[in-house]
Amino acid sequence: MMRQLLPFPRDPVDPATLYDDLPPIGTRPAVRLNMIASIDGGTAVAGRSGGLGGTADQALFTVLRSRADVVLVAAGTVRAEHYGPSKVPVAVISRSCRLDWDSPFFTAAIAPPLVITVAEAPAIEREKAAGLADLIIAGERDVDLAAALSALAERGYARVLAEGGPTLNGQLAAAGLLDELCLTLSPLLAGGDAKRILAGPALAPERGWRLRSLCEQDGFLFLRYRPR
Repeated sequence: MMRQLLPFPRDPVDPATLYDDLPPIGTRPAVRLNMIASIDGGTAVAGRSGGLGGTADQALFTVLRSRADVVLVAAGTVRAEHYGPSKVPVAVISRSCRLDWDSPFFTAAIAPPLVITVAEAPAIEREKAAGLADLIIAGERDVDLAAALSALAERGYARVLAEGGPTLNGQLAAAGLLDELCLTLSPLLAGGDAKRILAGPALAPERGWRLRSLCEQDGFLFLRYRPR
């Protein structure tokens, strides 16, 4: 069972209740980022984050998805982590719009997926996307994340769970679009050249983030931060 260490001890704690307090953010959806990293800061083992996880991490992953209206993820992460059909709508960001249209993610979808791309993506790929998913055009050459979130809000999605990868995370942070960061610290050393949870240019100085809660289960630490 998960136990809470901060802001005050509580054992056990129900993660379904603990993580059910993501506040609304004006007219755009609230964005919660969920990532896992090793003790030494790596986000993947052999190219996949799954090698860092465990039963406790997977249980929280399920809870966080159940508390989201839509999942936001980059196409590279969908490929690397072998995403399949999901009960929660998944919005895939791809500037090229070149995706595996024959994969079960599209052909056996439970909740209809969404594809977020740009106006300059190849027309044939945009047509394929429109036939298999809800197609969102957000930007001309590069994906405009604020416009993408606005499009999700128009569809009634108020709570977004971002699942990476690091480049998308860095873009969300740079645009000031992250409202909560859920970081699982895995009790493993990864080594290698895996990226950190954020990749991209250095961010502008900020006021920092405050720790909302800290929990533990089976050696995994579950940290939750919000901007100050």
